[in-house]
Amino acid sequence: MAMRDYNSMLDEDFRQEVRQFFETHYPDHLRYILRRARWAEMKQWWACLYKQGWVAPVWPQEWGGMGLDASKMMIYMDEMERYGVARPPDQGVTHIGPIIMKYGTPEQKAYYLPRSLSGEFIWCQGYSEPNSGSDLASLRTKAELDGDHYVINGQKIWTSLADDATHCYVLVRTEQNTRKQQEGISLFLVDFKTPGITLRPIKNLAGHAEFCQVYYDNVRVPKENLVGELNKGWATAKALLSFERLAIGSPRRPAYALQRLEQVARARDLFADPGFLDRFTVLKLDIEDLGSLYQRFVGQMKRGESLGSDVSMLKIWTMETWQRLTDLLLEIGAEEGVLEGVRDFGNESTPVDVDMLTSYYVSRPGTIYGGSNEIQRNIMSRYVLKLPV
Repeated sequence: MAMRDYNSMLDEDFRQEVRQFFETHYPDHLRYILRRARWAEMKQWWACLYKQGWVAPVWPQEWGGMGLDASKMMIYMDEMERYGVARPPDQGVTHIGPIIMKYGTPEQKAYYLPRSLSGEFIWCQGYSEPNSGSDLASLRTKAELDGDHYVINGQKIWTSLADDATHCYVLVRTEQNTRKQQEGISLFLVDFKTPGITLRPIKNLAGHAEFCQVYYDNVRVPKENLVGELNKGWATAKALLSFERLAIGSPRRPAYALQRLEQVARARDLFADPGFLDRFTVLKLDIEDLGSLYQRFVGQMKRGESLGSDVSMLKIWTMETWQRLTDLLLEIGAEEGVLEGVRDFGNESTPVDVDMLTSYYVSRPGTIYGGSNEIQRNIMSRYVLKLPV
C-alpha cells in the first residue's frame, strides 16, 4: 500500500484511526491476556497488521515501517494498552531489525528485514547462559571458523518463545584469549532449521512454558551471518540491549495493571479510603512520569540517535512500578486475590473480572530479565552518574 505521512495528521485524527482499526480487527479473545502471546494465536493478527502496513510503527518507511515520531508512537501505544492488544513475538521488529539496519551488510538488510516484517522469520534472542545472565560478558558459548562457516557449541537459557521462532540472534565468543571479557564476542544470525540445535521448554511460575534452553552442538553458520565486525560484537550487543530496554521499559504493563486496579477499587469503593487513595495516586503519577521518559527515548531513536546507558532508567522504573501495582492489586483482592484463575472482584452492578494471582506471578521476573535491576543500577551509577566503582 502507498506510504502515508502519519506524523502530519492531527493527533486526535490519528488516535481515532488507530482506535477504530484495533476495535475492528483485533481478536476479542486475545484482549488483556496476562501471558506472552504465542505465534500460533497471533499469526492472523500479524498478517492483518502487515496488510495495513502497521507491523513496525517506528521503522523507517523505506523498510516498510510507519515511521512514527515519538508523539504518534505514544498514541499508538496508548491505544494498544486501552484495548488490551497483546504484544506478538516481535523481536525481529523491536530488537534485531534495528540492529541489522545499523550494523548489517546491504545483503543482510535486503534478506532479513522484509522477511522479519512479513512474519516469515520469527526471532528469539540467544544471550543468557546458565552462568552468564546479567553478567553477559562472561558468556562461554563459542564459535570457531571452519572454512566458510563458524561452528557454534554451547548452551543458552531463558530464551523467550524460542519454540515459536524460526531464527535466533546469538551472542558467542569468537576469541578466547582476551584481556577483557567484553572483547572477542560476536553476534550471529542463526536459522533454527540448522542441524545441531535442540530446544527444551521451561515453565515459569505461572505455569506457562514461555522460555527455552537452547543447545548448540556443532551448529554450522555461514560466516556471512556475522552482524557487525568480528570480535566487536559487544558494541552491537549493547546497542541491541538498549533497544530491548526501550521495549521492556514501555509503560504498557504497569498501565494495564493500574487500569485493573482502578476498576476493582471503584467497584469496592476503595477511593473513600485516604490510605488507598494516597498509594494509588503515587503509582499513577509514577506511570505518568514513566510515559514522559519513555517518549523522550523513543524520540531519540526516531532521530537516529544512539540510546545511552541512561535508558536503564526505563527498565528499573517500569518493572518496579509494575510489581508495586500487582502487590497492591493482590492486597485489595484479600483472600480471593490469592486464588487461581479469573474471578469477579466487582459488585452486583459492576462486575470486574480479574486474574490477580497470575498478574502477580508474571510481574515477579520483570526485575530480572533484560538485565537485572541491580545490574541496571550499577550501569547508571558508573556510566551516567560517574560514581566511583
